[in-house]
Amino acid sequence: MSTTQLGPAETTEVPLAQRVRGPALTAVGGAGALVLLHFRDPHQSGSWGFCPFLEVTGAPCPLCGGLRAMNDLTRGHVTDALTSNAAAVFILVAGTALIVRWFVRRARGDVTAVLLTTPKVATTIFAVAMVIFTVYRWTPWGHWLYQA
Repeated sequence: MSTTQLGPAETTEVPLAQRVRGPALTAVGGAGALVLLHFRDPHQSGSWGFCPFLEVTGAPCPLCGGLRAMNDLTRGHVTDALTSNAAAVFILVAGTALIVRWFVRRARGDVTAVLLTTPKVATTIFAVAMVIFTVYRWTPWGHWLYQA
């Protein structure tokens, strides 16, 4: 019976830079978008185009006001951001928290960590919440959630 000599133990550990590349690039992309929104004011009509849903129906879609909300946040106007689109503010906060969690898990060595662990559940919850938010915005009670 013969034995096979194995060479020096090869490390299979993924380097830190490679593990955090996805979360870091996602964060940089988001920050870049916020910088663009800070310098090109979406409060000026048509500066970023028009919402096709709003143009056709006259009613705001779930994302209407999102660009204005992000612009307001970059200027420190939280109340204005919430009245432009409260959902966009929530999405930014939740998305930031998810990206930070993803980054930390990857930095600690979990190479299998992903942004959303249950994408179907998260997508369903998000879709239902956006429908409720949109319908509520169209009512007299929720009109304060959309300031054109």
